[in-house]
Amino acid sequence: MAVSSSARNGRDSAGRRRGVKRYDGQVVRAGAILIRQCGTKCHPGKNVGMGRDFTLFSLVDGAVKFTKDGRVLTVIAAPAADA
Repeated sequence: MAVSSSARNGRDSAGRRRGVKRYDGQVVRAGAILIRQCGTKCHPGKNVGMGRDFTLFSLVDGAVKFTKDGRVLTVIAAPAADA
């Protein structure tokens, strides 16, 4: 009798830890990772850079500010003096 196919299952890959890492109003340092994502679900705004893997990161010290312009979600890191 053949071996049941369920005996050959049971593998899964580890999660990739994507998502928002710093939320609205949080104070961040320059270089802090704000969002890990696949593709541009969120677009970078002022003082925010985007890495090769679409990671959004802060370019300056400041506070994180999320804004929604229509269907595009932008992330803005404002200097701490303005926050």
